[in-house]
Amino acid sequence: MKKAISVALMIGLAGCATAPSKVKPTYVSSYQYNSYSCAEIRQELTTVSARVQQITGQQQSAATTDAVVMGVGLILFWPALFLLAATDDQKDELGRLKGEYEALHSAAKAKKCRL
Repeated sequence: MKKAISVALMIGLAGCATAPSKVKPTYVSSYQYNSYSCAEIRQELTTVSARVQQITGQQQSAATTDAVVMGVGLILFWPALFLLAATDDQKDELGRLKGEYEALHSAAKAKKCRL
């Protein structure tokens, strides 16, 4: 019984979605935006920003769900910890999008674009 609880806890901890605020940007080179005009950079920033907001909401929902399941699993019903693997952790995509956002800002600054 203790072994099953330990395995469930390990699976649960490995499957927890990261809170969006803790996701660090992945490096994206601003070089790819060198040929963009200021208008194109602004448009791309708008697109990336909207996608960041969408993924942030989904990531926050997954992190909240995982926190609730973890609490229920640890306190009331340990088999619930297996549900943690079912949430969709999108931290890699969120990190990439945050990196793109930073790269776009760097490109805009280098071109002296007004945002």
